[in-house]
Amino acid sequence: MLKFLPENEGFKTDLIVQSNKKIRVGIIDADLLDHGTRHPNLALLKVSAFCKEHGHHVRLISSYDELMENGNPIITDCDYDILVMSRVFKFTKIPNFISLMIKQHLIFYGGTGFFEVNGPNLPEEVEHHAPDYTLYNEYIEKATGGDEKLKKRRWDDYLSYSIGFTTRGCIRHCGFCVNRLLNRVVEWSPVSEFLDENRKNIYLWDDNIMAAPPKVFAKVMGDLKKTGKPFQFRQGMDIRLMTEQKAKLLSEVKYHGDYIFAFDHYRMDDPNEKRQVEQTIKGLKIWRTHCRKSTKLYVLVAYDSQDETDIEGTFFRIKTLMEHGCLPYIMRFEEYNNSRFKSMYTQLARWCNQPSFFKKMSFRQYCVRNEEYHQGIQDLVPKGKYSKKLKIPKGYPRKEKYCSCYQTMLDFEAEFPEMAKKYFDLRFEELNPYKLVK
Repeated sequence: MLKFLPENEGFKTDLIVQSNKKIRVGIIDADLLDHGTRHPNLALLKVSAFCKEHGHHVRLISSYDELMENGNPIITDCDYDILVMSRVFKFTKIPNFISLMIKQHLIFYGGTGFFEVNGPNLPEEVEHHAPDYTLYNEYIEKATGGDEKLKKRRWDDYLSYSIGFTTRGCIRHCGFCVNRLLNRVVEWSPVSEFLDENRKNIYLWDDNIMAAPPKVFAKVMGDLKKTGKPFQFRQGMDIRLMTEQKAKLLSEVKYHGDYIFAFDHYRMDDPNEKRQVEQTIKGLKIWRTHCRKSTKLYVLVAYDSQDETDIEGTFFRIKTLMEHGCLPYIMRFEEYNNSRFKSMYTQLARWCNQPSFFKKMSFRQYCVRNEEYHQGIQDLVPKGKYSKKLKIPKGYPRKEKYCSCYQTMLDFEAEFPEMAKKYFDLRFEELNPYKLVK
């Protein structure tokens, strides 16, 4: 039977530490149960490890059905003494009976999906506990049927990576970000705290590693380098804070995959925004003097506005990245759904976020190639040749409607011909001055 929790915001350790008998702890990853997640929930990994260390039984709940019988929630005869739930995203849906159980103080709950800012932290002894990387194993085994290839393709982040924060805090406090608790960057966890030697890679959730004091940055890089394992920072790093020292240290480590930074600003009519753009470009230049490896920048769109100005700002950043041999990754703020240019945002994301297309085709060529595929004539186009205009062979029956990609390009060009002339035919291969290293 579930225990009543006097304080159920966040996770409290009293029941875990003081209990003289084994407690049955049920863990609920709300994001996983609603829409699936690419990453395990680090807070829940730590809660699980802490509970197991004190001799208690812990299990990840694989379905809300486990807490129901004949369509009704099981409370009095529940298989667990304590339920612990985390939600990262506000849009994650939870069943009504779970919401009711939270109100009745029957579930510990936390995460940015419940508390966007200033939510309860994990107790220190849990926050700095090594994660329980086995928590999701039963769920993954059931989801894949034991298929090792499927595990690798879908669940690699759960199975192959050590995960943690080496620093916490950020100096920026961007409106779209939930990391606003600290005004500076501080040391958080040594790599050894969350390192599993049996896992081949490391990824880190640091809020803004580039804003760390130089000595802290150097120490983190040194500690990661000593592990001998490839690692990656999953948040877009702040390239505006790039220095010669940081570029040298970051370029000399065993980095996993693309280096990922962020390029959020584009307006040149506002002094502060212009300064952010200039700092970004300066950072790119410093970075490229030290590193020619594949580098990607998150490009946030539809945040400041969802009009043609924002579209032009997107193209401006794409062009700038081409000129520095970097790849854009379009991040669409949810308001793009309410824009009359929704389809344009979608096509830009499809073009940029597929490097095999972006590296070879201009935006116009990408749209033309989509229409050639739609018309069924792509096999008639010489391999490696990318037309600027759609050419349907004589006598070949043309479909009545153009595909959404090509039609979007035509509509936008008709309304904004100067912008199309300036940006639609730019090609990464022609503007990239660097020979990239994989």
